[in-house]
Amino acid sequence: MRRWARREDERLLTGRGRYVADIRVPGCLDAVFVRSGVAHGVLREVDCTAAREVPGVAGAWSAADLMDLPACPHAAGDLQDLPPVPRTVAVGLSPEEAVAGREWPVLVKDRVRYPGEAVAVVLGEDRYRAEDGAAEVTFRIDPLPAVVTPSAAAEDSVRLFDGLSNIAFEGSAGRPIDEAVLQGAAVVVEARYRQQLLMPTPMECRTFLAVPEADRLTVWAGHQMPHRLRRELAALLEWPPDRVRVVVPDTGGAFGSKSALFPEYVAVAFLAVRLGRPVRWIEDRLESMLVATRGRGQDQRVRLAADAEGRLLAYELTIDADVGAYPHLAVGLPMQTAWMATGPYTTPQVRATLRSVLTNTMVTYPYRGAGRPEATVALERSMDALAHRLGLDPAELRRRNLIPPASFPYRTPTGRCYDSGNYAAALDLALTTLDYDGWRAERARRRADPAALPLGIGLACYVERSGGEPGGLHEFGGVEAREDGTVVARSGTSSSGQSHETVFPALVARTLGVDEARVRLAEGDTGEQPQGVGSFASRSAQVAGAMLVHACALLVGRARERAAGLWEVPVGEVAWCDGAVHAGPAVMDLAELVKLTGPLRVDDRFAAGMAFPFGAHAAVAEVDPELGTVRVLRLVAVDDCGTVLDPVVVRGQAFGSAVQGIGQALYEGFAFGEDGVPLLAGALLDYLLPTDAEVPPIEIRDTRTPSPGTPLGAKGAGESGCIGTPAAIVNAVADALRIADPGLLGTPLTPETVWRAARAPKLPERPV
Repeated sequence: MRRWARREDERLLTGRGRYVADIRVPGCLDAVFVRSGVAHGVLREVDCTAAREVPGVAGAWSAADLMDLPACPHAAGDLQDLPPVPRTVAVGLSPEEAVAGREWPVLVKDRVRYPGEAVAVVLGEDRYRAEDGAAEVTFRIDPLPAVVTPSAAAEDSVRLFDGLSNIAFEGSAGRPIDEAVLQGAAVVVEARYRQQLLMPTPMECRTFLAVPEADRLTVWAGHQMPHRLRRELAALLEWPPDRVRVVVPDTGGAFGSKSALFPEYVAVAFLAVRLGRPVRWIEDRLESMLVATRGRGQDQRVRLAADAEGRLLAYELTIDADVGAYPHLAVGLPMQTAWMATGPYTTPQVRATLRSVLTNTMVTYPYRGAGRPEATVALERSMDALAHRLGLDPAELRRRNLIPPASFPYRTPTGRCYDSGNYAAALDLALTTLDYDGWRAERARRRADPAALPLGIGLACYVERSGGEPGGLHEFGGVEAREDGTVVARSGTSSSGQSHETVFPALVARTLGVDEARVRLAEGDTGEQPQGVGSFASRSAQVAGAMLVHACALLVGRARERAAGLWEVPVGEVAWCDGAVHAGPAVMDLAELVKLTGPLRVDDRFAAGMAFPFGAHAAVAEVDPELGTVRVLRLVAVDDCGTVLDPVVVRGQAFGSAVQGIGQALYEGFAFGEDGVPLLAGALLDYLLPTDAEVPPIEIRDTRTPSPGTPLGAKGAGESGCIGTPAAIVNAVADALRIADPGLLGTPLTPETVWRAARAPKLPERPV
């Protein structure tokens, strides 16, 4: 595909973007939440009296106070009580039985279950006055013991909900493995891995503005799923959905963290309706680091078996997944790890079992990759350990076991049906681009030189799922042609930085054969596009793009029917070319056709198939064993997302995702004290992100294997680096240090972790 000029760049880069914080509404109040400083405890009292006396404070409430809040005479609605946070009803994320008996209050009623949980809310004439009022709220919490890892919480010695186990959900994929297979294998690798909790860290934190208008509520929010947000808010307010409008303006990133209904949103919407005044909440970075959703967070145990030739026989993955203090948003999310446990290999027997465990941390939720990085890290780190045990080159071990192209569609032992792929081609391109043989020679030279810093090479092959799960693989939208020659493309998606504003109009223009400048995208507004699913799971091109092409075909069909009626010829004699209808010598462009026959608009629902992008990443790392430092010298990312709609956008997605993968491997992660409180001062000087100074040379390459399950052949492109890069980097460090126990390298690879691993027992020398 050709490169299209990016429409949004000039506006966003010159400060003309319009975010929720830029929206000015007369009479708007700012909300500030008073938050717990402990991870777990019994709330004894909250006193907001002094806060209400602060000049400019419009109100301050605890959960008990809100029960007695009188409604404004002109309030839009009759909601009496502050409702709890509802469970997410998206496919498989939060089964009802996991939530039963575990209420998530918007404001703490009796028990704090994670650091920063809100105990009160203060409204002020502006943010400064609200902050002053919040500082005057007093409260008392009697601390309780806290648990912050799933393995510890699963023991139930400290229970988050009285009478209920911390294990909120259990699941499995694949059949139990025959122990005779493991006992008869030439080699069995056993290891334990800990995948740390991460923050999505978008540039713009969460935002929510609720504006009551007569008998309806308009909400402005940076959100990935505006239509689901509308449905959930309407249900809470006990209103029909058409009384709520959700508008998503420019949004500064999301990575999964902006697709749910959060406690703060419920409180703001409730107060706006009860008071009859606009209320907004703009999360700051300190709040985000304390109470925004988390990603990853798994304790894993693996057993990987192979014969003497390196043919995989069986793979067993056991997962204890941290889902945070409440199971309402994504207690079933770790099933993604179980379903994708097979990876890109022809392993005959694969079994993954999981427990989703409640801990005294903020809720875990989909974060870029959502379950697939966890699966890839466990398998790919074990593949390197297996290669060393067998004395095989890690690339050769992978090549022997990759699913061959002729086997697609391929049904995995865990129940996935991979659509298409040439996994060996991606691996070969990664090795060639990296100069694998050259770096192997350099590694050998350094190993022979006692004064040289150790160097290692790491590989990771991956396959992921994009588009969503069955039941969510559809999108709504349409196309409208207007008299002035413009075309409006409507989509139920919502961009948070994926360049929809560029890619979707260009796709419609190319499909219809009209000038790209004539096409405008309308999305992120439930008032303009009444139905929609949203943007998540790398589904924009695969599902929403296919929907727009489908809508264009419907529009062309109707245009041909109208032209046939005007010219009194059979529809079959009317052709479409370059934005116009043709029948013999007669030609009429779309704008003229609309002028003569009236408005021309089509809207529809379109479903695409699940797709499975894949790739191979390779890293070279240099390690200083005395300092524990890691320097990534080179990173190659080869990804296959099928048909590429815009190479520049796809490359940008791949690069940014790889940088986030570097963060997971080397820098990012939460550390907790014994009391369960994060050991962070609330700034990005504590929670480290890779900056330009830490990003190594990254070479982005691709192979292109179209998906047969989507009309465009497109697969997801936005999550690849988070999936392949972390395992490749950790494997490179393990290779440099030649450690015998791969579980010693827990991420992030801090200097202390690397320093300790450098002094651990080594692998025997093998000519790999």
